Amino acid sequence: MSSHTPHELHEEFPDKADRISELKQSDARFARLAEEYHEINRAVHRAETKLEPVDNLTEGEMRKKRAALKDEIYGMLTD
Repeated sequence: MSSHTPHELHEEFPDKADRISELKQSDARFARLAEEYHEINRAVHRAETKLEPVDNLTEGEMRKKRAALKDEIYGMLTD
């Protein structure tokens, strides 16, 4: 089995760690998106590592949702 590293926000955007913390505290929408990202990211990780296997379609949909959330979060981080 290959090893999969979780894609945590601070790992995805290491240069934005302070901004992530700041926005989680000051922006309710950002905090909700970050929490949603965290949840879907964990679900993808569990599926990838076969801890909670899902069919390929479901895993693909979860990955798309994670990517969309990441894009939206990135947009807020760079505003």
